[in-house]
Amino acid sequence: MSKKNIVVVGAGFAGVAAAKKLSRHFKKNPDVLITLIDKHSYQTYMTELHEVAAGRVQPDAIQYDLQRLFSRNRNVDIVTDEVTHVDREAKVVTTSSHSFNYDYLILAMGGEPNTFNVPGVDENGFTMWSWEDANKIRRHIQDTVEAASNEHNDEKRKAMLTAVVSGAGFTGVELVGDLMEWKDQLARANKLDPAEFSLYLVEAAPQILGVVTEKEQQKAEKYMLKKGIQIIKGNGVANVKKDSVELSDGTVIPTHTLIWTAGVKANTDAAAYGIEQARAGRLVANKYMEAKDSEGVYLAGDLVYYEEPDKNNAPVPQIVQSAEQTGHTAAANIIASIEGTEKHEHKGTYQGFMISIGSRYGVAYLMDKIHLSGFIAMLVKHIVNLFYFMTIGSGYYFVQYIYHEFFHIKEKRNIFRGHLSRLGNVLWALPLRVFYGSMWTWEAIKKIYGLYGTTSWFGDEIVLPFAWLKEATTGASEAVTDTAAAVSHPVFGLSYAYGEEPMMVFKEAPEWFNSIMQIMIPNPEMALFFQKFMTIVELLIGLAIIAGLFTFLANAATIALVISFALSGMFYWVNMWFVPVAIALMNGSGRAFGLDYYVIPWIQKKLDNWWYGKTKSIYRPGVGQQ
Repeated sequence: MSKKNIVVVGAGFAGVAAAKKLSRHFKKNPDVLITLIDKHSYQTYMTELHEVAAGRVQPDAIQYDLQRLFSRNRNVDIVTDEVTHVDREAKVVTTSSHSFNYDYLILAMGGEPNTFNVPGVDENGFTMWSWEDANKIRRHIQDTVEAASNEHNDEKRKAMLTAVVSGAGFTGVELVGDLMEWKDQLARANKLDPAEFSLYLVEAAPQILGVVTEKEQQKAEKYMLKKGIQIIKGNGVANVKKDSVELSDGTVIPTHTLIWTAGVKANTDAAAYGIEQARAGRLVANKYMEAKDSEGVYLAGDLVYYEEPDKNNAPVPQIVQSAEQTGHTAAANIIASIEGTEKHEHKGTYQGFMISIGSRYGVAYLMDKIHLSGFIAMLVKHIVNLFYFMTIGSGYYFVQYIYHEFFHIKEKRNIFRGHLSRLGNVLWALPLRVFYGSMWTWEAIKKIYGLYGTTSWFGDEIVLPFAWLKEATTGASEAVTDTAAAVSHPVFGLSYAYGEEPMMVFKEAPEWFNSIMQIMIPNPEMALFFQKFMTIVELLIGLAIIAGLFTFLANAATIALVISFALSGMFYWVNMWFVPVAIALMNGSGRAFGLDYYVIPWIQKKLDNWWYGKTKSIYRPGVGQQ
């Protein structure tokens, strides 16, 4: 087969989905090269822009480096550049710095805000369709609120503390919901009264959230009204000035912050490619996602216009599900074209819609029949987001999403209301860590002393827990017998002065455990070796915990040991405190005056560079995966 060059323009949901599918299919075919071109070196998780704009998460939480995403996809060449021209006759894509020949091309540059030529939006308002937009809004609100805290004029101050969100679709509702939560934090940071803040959600249509059912609309509206958001329906924005917004009916809202989320259109760059356009500048595709009258050119994502026959000829929606599915269709048909197999018609399948209103409440409509709200709706939204990282094969960003959304969240802004946050000071775990590690170390030292100085590890008679082990050691020396028994005899030195005998977890080992141990320790020699080995393990675990080295793994190992001791029939309930203490110390306790403070970041850096390579702000042709 002759070499095939596939160029994908745009690293949004559609472009990444297409490139991943192509890469996986052709991973063993050296004759197929995929080039992914985007003006940024990262993918933006567009559905969570509102979280950055309204201060819920840090900006880097929704920025996914392309090399990290494609580090294992060696047949994908990442290029950071801006496409300036597409020559469909010569089959050449030209960027600001290079040109790329293609056999197949996927255009997936996405969309951009559609302001419908409303006066003043571009000059005086803010749009939210990129990572840069979200950061700009975030900084503007912070600066404006800070300035308002020093403003003596009450009317001007009120205008500065008023924000208007135009458009009550997914983006608008999610944004105003996060702004609603953020205002309390902003008020506290700037010594303001939260009651001074005003939030408006303005929608030209007669209802909000037009893609879900009336049930979700009513629940969302009720929740927002309860939280003080003022909702205006059937009355859109007509004019935007620097310090006010005028609505269609002439109502004027004094404000310094108008955020436009009322429409989307195809990327304007697509107009220069000579492909037929439909409304909002979207490029017309056929059922295979091929661009009309353009051989080898496929379309995906928000810029596609294709009327779905099974959806009453409605155009494919400009949502994430559709973006990924059109990307998959385009990739599948390029594969079919290269391999000479039958092409696949596009059939959109939309499993549902989930809308967050702040970090702790949401509504969802799933599979045309399931209605959810509150905690469950938000949980489903998080699960769907996590599932996305599984579909693109990114374990790194799967973990990072959990990290940003649950464990390193501030101001209790998640569905667990901050209960999972790891932002507490682990210094207070230091005494517990040293004490716990010392317990393990001392037990190991006692066993070592017993091995070399007495007939018993603990200086007293030890009862063998396993009948088979008694038989195996019959006739052996007393030291060997006692040594083998001590493998399953961890007595952690507590005094029982309460007038009753301590209760064992198991009076005797379960038969299945006996069977396993009989295989592992078939004779006295192995018993002695195993006992010495376990003693060394306990010593190393104790020293590691004291030193704060690999504390997560060391404490996880102690849990495993306690379970094995309990199963052996020689562990007491009174000592089960070892398990919750180990769990508590797994929360980064080695970072406070411990070696993990130095070792873990060093290991993370080395592993990161080995697995992903060095991330860059610009990826050049031919070096994107090096």
